[in-house]
Amino acid sequence: MSDSDYPYWQDSSLTPETKIEVIGEDVIIDNNEDDVDLEAVEAKLTKARTQLILDKPFLGNLVLRLPLKAAGSWCQTSATDAKSFYYNPSFIDQLDNHQTKFVLIHEALHCALTHFARRGTRDKHKWDLACDFAINPLLVKEGFRPPLDVPIFNKYDSMIAEEIYPMIDDSIDTEPMDQHLYDDNPKDDANESDGGMREDALDGREDQSKSASGKNNPTQGNTDSGDLAQKPSPLTPDEMQNLSAEWQKNLASSAQLAQQAGKLDGEFAKLIDFFLQPQLSWQSLLAQYMSSLARDDFSYARPSRRSGAAILPSLRSSQIDITVAIDTSGSISQEEINEFVSEINAIKSNMRASITLIACDEKISPELIWRFEAWDELQFPASLGGGKGTNFNPVFDYLEQQDSNSSVLIYFTDAKGKFPEFEPSYPVMWLVKGKEPIPWGSRIQLN
Repeated sequence: MSDSDYPYWQDSSLTPETKIEVIGEDVIIDNNEDDVDLEAVEAKLTKARTQLILDKPFLGNLVLRLPLKAAGSWCQTSATDAKSFYYNPSFIDQLDNHQTKFVLIHEALHCALTHFARRGTRDKHKWDLACDFAINPLLVKEGFRPPLDVPIFNKYDSMIAEEIYPMIDDSIDTEPMDQHLYDDNPKDDANESDGGMREDALDGREDQSKSASGKNNPTQGNTDSGDLAQKPSPLTPDEMQNLSAEWQKNLASSAQLAQQAGKLDGEFAKLIDFFLQPQLSWQSLLAQYMSSLARDDFSYARPSRRSGAAILPSLRSSQIDITVAIDTSGSISQEEINEFVSEINAIKSNMRASITLIACDEKISPELIWRFEAWDELQFPASLGGGKGTNFNPVFDYLEQQDSNSSVLIYFTDAKGKFPEFEPSYPVMWLVKGKEPIPWGSRIQLN
């Protein structure tokens, strides 16, 4: 993997004198507290938090939820366990005010976006990187300046960690910019990654080296070693669940305060809408929606058999015509399309439905339209073509030219394209991958 694949933030005007120790392939900032005024470092962090509360109340209120704790030698830069903000005093001392804000927000967003509860069975190292790569481009886009040598991946802009994770090369030797302590006992990782020793192993090696040399934990110039926070234990499953609910409330309350101050817009407004919507699977929501379409007509042709003097209409089920459009502009993966087609096929088996499948990027080709009757099994075509830009208008134009209206149009997309100016007469459901909004219709979050 070339260095150009992973660009780093650089600023030639900033040249801090960083003392480093190299072990394996990892760079460690020397936590030399004897040369650092702990009170001055804490004052710098407090000042940055105060400015965020005044200028960016949404982010400032999230940052304020994490108590500041100066850490011992185990902390190389900054860290969080979803309860506190831990920091290496030497690292913070070398940052300017803008970079300090970046680091504070970075840790707070790990917590607010509940990264600590979303890893599942994924590889810890790749998941930690995916979480960093989801946050950093967002902060840079909002005008915040990261520390030197922090990887910024613009190709991951507007993506969440779950989307980024499968795109990360297994052989990447980049390390996260911070330590994610909430899940610091990886269930499925070895002590070493492909890029060298991992942070956990480095911590142990560094502590051993200090013990062998007869040194205790380093002290501050005006503080004894007892004031430095020890490395916290990983979260238990119950703690993760409770903290996840707590941070969801923090996210909502911080957003409300920012809205009242008139200072909530841009990427963070979309981010909040995305993470505060109901956490239901798109499969369940789609099934509920389709079931409501299947039996919604009353008829007197077959009166209801319920007893009584009145003749009541019965609820009858008729065949529905479903149009399924798939955005093939290149942002939807083959695996996701396969899963989507499989889900549509499962729903179709429970109701009488004919399906017209349309593949579209910026235009529709006649060979990219397939028709499946109610008795046919929905099968994935050999090729959907595509790979160009995204324009939703051709699908709606095609449906307007048909003799009968579609019962519903389901559009599988990332919603990054040109929408029709007017909403059609038939219902439209957008299955959206990503955080983009839609101008009308029903939206179901795909990921």
